[in-house]
Amino acid sequence: MSSNTSTLTVDNKAVELAVKEGTLGPSVIDISKLYGQSGMFTYDPGFTSTASCESKITYIDGDQGILLYRGYPIEQLAEHGDFLETCYLLLYGELPTAAQKADFDYRVTRHTMVHDQMNRFFTGFRRDAHPMAIMVGCVGALSAFYHDSTDISDPHQRMVASMRMIAKMPTLAAMAYKYHVGQPFVYPMNDLDYTSNFLRMCFAVPAEEYKVNPVLSRALDRIFILHADHEQNASTSTVRLAGSSGANPFACIAAGIACLWGPAHGGANEAALKMLEEIGTPDRIPEYIARAKDKNDPFRLMGFGHRVYKNYDPRARIMQRTTHEVLNELGIKDDPLLDVAMELEQIALKDEYFVEKKLYPNIDFYSGITLKAMGFPTSMFTVLFALARTVGWIAQWSEMIEDPSQRIGRPRQLYTGSPRREYVTVAQRG
Repeated sequence: MSSNTSTLTVDNKAVELAVKEGTLGPSVIDISKLYGQSGMFTYDPGFTSTASCESKITYIDGDQGILLYRGYPIEQLAEHGDFLETCYLLLYGELPTAAQKADFDYRVTRHTMVHDQMNRFFTGFRRDAHPMAIMVGCVGALSAFYHDSTDISDPHQRMVASMRMIAKMPTLAAMAYKYHVGQPFVYPMNDLDYTSNFLRMCFAVPAEEYKVNPVLSRALDRIFILHADHEQNASTSTVRLAGSSGANPFACIAAGIACLWGPAHGGANEAALKMLEEIGTPDRIPEYIARAKDKNDPFRLMGFGHRVYKNYDPRARIMQRTTHEVLNELGIKDDPLLDVAMELEQIALKDEYFVEKKLYPNIDFYSGITLKAMGFPTSMFTVLFALARTVGWIAQWSEMIEDPSQRIGRPRQLYTGSPRREYVTVAQRG
């Protein structure tokens, strides 16, 4: 990484700041010494103009609609690879050889069982508990069961914790689903691939044999790839911030799940589906388009636009094709939600208002329809997101732990409260 300097003038005093350049993307001004030299902080709500770390994992160009995992375009990985191959890439930096992939797949598969005492945790939740509430609690509780992989200073323990997290997340997610719908837990099968195993744990019942549909398994595997990592988003930043304090990896991932639960983040696909259901039929779309344009109307079109992408979300193209594959496989040809979605997409891509504001359909626009068609309730959508994003969180956490420049996160603030004042006893207060 090369660097030069930039000069900032503060109160007529010149402050020299280093400028660092990455492999791709804009350069950054290193302001770590700004306070020491000028007595001032920077102010950046939402950290939209601040790089919190240096990373080699994921690159996004929002203007061009580009998403790269370790340099590989997301389109190529989703088209030609599988989820566990993507996991290996994010964790180790390179695509695996055939032997490395076979070994990695084997190690993940042999770690899918969770401690049997975990079953008791679920009985402590109400039957109508949201699956994400269950996931936050159960993932955090893993640290109580696996003491041999919580020492973050030990590279071997970090590796074991990483493998356990990736392997056990689908089992816990399936258990959360089964508990939610009142069905018995289904244990994993070592002869199934990662995603097929998850589908079986979700939808198999003791009363009959369950056969995994390969089209649905491949579609869900592709969804997992598309959600595996997304640079320094809110939940990933939360995982890094929690990890910077030295918290164990299970606690850090639980923190990430809690952050992901928000409707502006992981819950966006659920919100998009609810919006399509509210619209109901294509003939009502103009009414909702008009409401979206009305500044005085609180209604928002969910599933359009993105905090980072100012162009078409590259994941949305893949997701659109995947949606059609799933609906065709299941024989769903006249799905009213899809009819509304397709019509809404075409209007949004041509309407001057949406084009000008670059409100293009994003991945959440299509993924909700796909997951619903597969049989998942809307309450499970964010759980599936968390399952997929776990590998990204783990990769980012590991990178942070191994980065010698990282310190405990401690953002500063612009204080706007009362100035110093003296305490007055209750008898003297007016």
